Amino acid sequence: MTHSRQRKLVRLVSLTLLASSIGMAGMAQAQQSLRFAHVYETSEPFHKWAEWAAEQIKERTEGRYTMQVHPASSLGKEEDINEGLELGTVDVIYTGTQFAGRSYGPIGIAGAAYMFRDFDHWQAYADSDLFQEIADGYQNATGNVPIALNYYGERHVTSNKPINTPEDMQNLRIRVPNAPLYMMFPRAAGANPTPIAFDEVYLALQQGVVDAQENPLPTIRAKAFHEVQDYINLTGHITDSLITIVGGPRWNRLSEEDREIFRDVFEEAARNNTAEIVQAEQDLVAWFEEQGNTVLQVDRTPFRDVVIPHHLGDAATWDEDTYNRLQAIGQ
Repeated sequence: MTHSRQRKLVRLVSLTLLASSIGMAGMAQAQQSLRFAHVYETSEPFHKWAEWAAEQIKERTEGRYTMQVHPASSLGKEEDINEGLELGTVDVIYTGTQFAGRSYGPIGIAGAAYMFRDFDHWQAYADSDLFQEIADGYQNATGNVPIALNYYGERHVTSNKPINTPEDMQNLRIRVPNAPLYMMFPRAAGANPTPIAFDEVYLALQQGVVDAQENPLPTIRAKAFHEVQDYINLTGHITDSLITIVGGPRWNRLSEEDREIFRDVFEEAARNNTAEIVQAEQDLVAWFEEQGNTVLQVDRTPFRDVVIPHHLGDAATWDEDTYNRLQAIGQ
C-alpha cells in the first residue's frame, strides 16, 4: 500500500470514528431520561395518567425524552420529592398544594379546609388567571414550574365511630399529611392532628396509633383504609388538588418547542385525572357500603362554621386580597 493510500485510509478511519462519537454524543444528548416521582399507588388514576404522559412525551418529542414513572413513594416521601425537584434528582412530581406552599405560601390557599364552595368553584379556580398568577409567583420563588392542577377529590374523615358534628371530633387522634394547612380543620374541630407518612397510615390505623384519617374516597379505597375503619364520614372538608410540577433544572434545559409539548401533555393528563376522580367519587359510596362500611352523609355547615374564621388567621400563608379574589371566582 502506498504512503498516499495509507494516509487516506487513516484519515477516513479518523473521520468515521469522529462521526460515530459525535453521533453517539448526539444520541446521548437527544435521548434524555426523566424521572417522574409521586407517592400514589399504581392502581390510582394519577399513576395511569403519569404513565400515559411519559408515552406521549416520548412520542411527541420523537424520542428526545423518555420518562420513568416512580410511584408509591419509591423515590421518597412527599417532602423528599419536593426537595428532589430543586436538586435535580427528580424532574417531575405530583404534589399537594400544601406541600408546595412550604416554598411559596400563596399556592397553599387551594389546600385550606372549606376554601372552595364545591367542585365547580375549584374548577373555576384551576382555570383562572388567579391560579396562573400564583403559579408564576411559585416559579419565581423556586425556579420550578407548576403546569396544571389535578383534582384529587373531596377529603373525608374515616373513623371507628360516627362523626356528625365537630363535637364528635374532640380529642380524636387523626392522621394528617405533614404540612401545616392539613391541621387547620382538625384543630378547629377540637381534634389532635398527627402527621404520619402516607405509606405508614394503614399500619398506624390498624395498630391504634391514631383513631382516624382523612382522604378522598378513591384514595381510601386504593390504600384500603376502609379495611381498618368502620365509618366514612362525608365531611368534604378539603376540595383537594395535586399540582404537576416540572423541576427548574430540567425546565431550563428544554427548548421552547419542548416546553410547549410538556405543557400540553401534562394539562391533558390533569383533565383526564380530574374526570376519573369525579366519576370515582360518584361510584364509591355504594361500593364502600357493599364492603360493610357505614357511609354517613354529614351536615357540613357546622364544620364549615368552625373553620372559616381561620381562613385569614395565623395559619394563612396568603393575603386578604388573594383570599377575596378566590372567593369571588364563579359568583
